[in-house]
Amino acid sequence: MSQFPILDQKDTRSGFGAGLLELGRKNPDVVALCADLTGSLKMDAFAKEFPERFIQVGIAEANMMGIAAGLTVGGKIPFTGTFANFSTGRVYDQIRQSIAYAGKNVKICASHAGLTLGEDGATHQILEDIGLMRMLPGMAVVVPADHNQTKQATLAIAVHEGPVYLRFGRPKWPVFIPADMPFEIGKAQVLVEGSDVSLFACGHLVWRALQAAEELAKAGIKAEVINVHTIKPLDEEAVVASVRKTGCAVSCEEHNRYGGLGDAIAQTLALRLPSPQEFVAVNDSFGESGTPDQLLRKYGLDTPDIVAAAHRALARK
Repeated sequence: MSQFPILDQKDTRSGFGAGLLELGRKNPDVVALCADLTGSLKMDAFAKEFPERFIQVGIAEANMMGIAAGLTVGGKIPFTGTFANFSTGRVYDQIRQSIAYAGKNVKICASHAGLTLGEDGATHQILEDIGLMRMLPGMAVVVPADHNQTKQATLAIAVHEGPVYLRFGRPKWPVFIPADMPFEIGKAQVLVEGSDVSLFACGHLVWRALQAAEELAKAGIKAEVINVHTIKPLDEEAVVASVRKTGCAVSCEEHNRYGGLGDAIAQTLALRLPSPQEFVAVNDSFGESGTPDQLLRKYGLDTPDIVAAAHRALARK
């Protein structure tokens, strides 16, 4: 089943940096803004090569969102960069009013999301951001699975008309998506075909879902693994097609169980194909300081947790 071997170990934020630099070379309308975290967001190369298109706003995230909204009026395509907590929670009013309500073509790019931010602890480990952003009318929400896909997603959101929230992370993570695999906003990817249970995952947990599918296969269970890299607009047809085949679902996300991928899938199934669903997500709590692996284990987001959730879903069919 290892049709997706580990190609490398790279952080997804570096995929964003590589994509942003490529965009800078391709499109003179692309501009970048950062809130004093250029190195952490891997925006250094863009800033060095295109200083006239890079704005360092300092620790002024709300101002950054307002500047970005204004730049779109002149036809620019602004990419904002800071940690996910500061990209959403700290500036929600500015995003809602100046970007989403106004329908501005701003790309909100957020690193250090979820628990895998690690040792910086609960104040920085935002687990509510997908929910916050997907509730905004017109806002696309993209959560790529690895370095290669984050680069692809960065390129794709530049040509998407309208505001986008792009979520990625801090740690080095397995690279398993081929660099040339097609990427389309709003189109989920079936990575492994199966007939017994559907594993829907986004971000870092796509790799964990692939590992879980291998463990389930040892027990004779054929799990289908779907990379839902776009939470909004959700690929409802892919969700329904998979669950119609398997009869049950597990959603896997590095996010609170409320408001994220699991809720989006549950809403789709409730309306179109009522089916058993289990949730692998943080259960209504904040995080704490620890290594990424320690935190994924403690909060129930590791491979064995996905396997256990699959067995629960199967038992409910």
